[in-house]
Amino acid sequence: MLEALSDPWEISEATFPAAGQPAEQLRFLLQYAILAPSSHNTQPWLFKIRGDALELYADRSRALPVVDPANRALTISCGAALFHLRIAVRQFAYKGMVETFPNPANQDLLACMYLGERWQATAEEHLLFQAIPKRRTNRQAFDTRQVPESLLTALRNAAAEEGNWFHIVQGEETRSVLADLIAEGDRRQWTDKRFRRELSAWVHPNRSNRRDGMRGYSFGLGEFMSYAVFFVIRIFDLGKLSAASDRQLALRSPVLAVLGTEIDTAAAWLSSGQALARVLLRAAAEGVGASFLNQPIEVAELRPRVGDLTGRKDFPQLLLRMGYGPDVRTTPRRPVGDVLI
Repeated sequence: MLEALSDPWEISEATFPAAGQPAEQLRFLLQYAILAPSSHNTQPWLFKIRGDALELYADRSRALPVVDPANRALTISCGAALFHLRIAVRQFAYKGMVETFPNPANQDLLACMYLGERWQATAEEHLLFQAIPKRRTNRQAFDTRQVPESLLTALRNAAAEEGNWFHIVQGEETRSVLADLIAEGDRRQWTDKRFRRELSAWVHPNRSNRRDGMRGYSFGLGEFMSYAVFFVIRIFDLGKLSAASDRQLALRSPVLAVLGTEIDTAAAWLSSGQALARVLLRAAAEGVGASFLNQPIEVAELRPRVGDLTGRKDFPQLLLRMGYGPDVRTTPRRPVGDVLI
């Protein structure tokens, strides 16, 4: 039996049990899946190992019913974990066969993966795999260095590989309109007491023992404020403050991009999670960080206006800001044992 790491981010491929049984290998590979990003770092996934197969389930006990009533972001988060798993399987010389939504009677069962036949990982797959423990959600301000057009093209192609589109928002006027939508989303969300209660439940002090949620340091908060922020968020409407801050953050980010799909179904959301993970890992491999400004997509009335800015009649799923920035600390992860059923 594999021992749990004290810090899941310290996983080493050298410890892969090459001579082990499929179940042991799959358990090892899950250590890469759990490093995927998720909304509020809720980590809303569960896994079940059945011989040489691994099942991915949505853990709806970790849902965000106010900000994500349809479980769209939850499914996207699970898709990101699935992509991490796919790349890890390829790294360790298996093809990895995935069947999504294999049981129509059980919508919590999102995917089933089999190790499959032996496989020689490509250079691109090696690159993405090596980026898994390097990827961070970086909420800090990015510097002014521009992201090369060659990388932006690679990110568009990465999304397309997973059946998604990745639109770079160009032009100062369009970027300003998008920043205004982000600010409007902030103001609308913060007026809702239910939103504030939900958000505060997932923000923890810097020294918390919780292995999920967002630490105060993720927002640049010191020790004292990281303890106080729970009460501040819960009690006060910080919409105007957040709107002003996020608007400037958006305008000053070298890249604003929208990830989207042609349809808006659970299957599309799962594919968006995989596209998101591929994009983020490809960016991280080049030292480019990212974080999310999804407010105008989370507010139903504003979401079509985000789509209009892309020039598409499809469905925006995520809004990202990207650029070069300072190193940031990792966010905690639950150990594999806690996500196995």
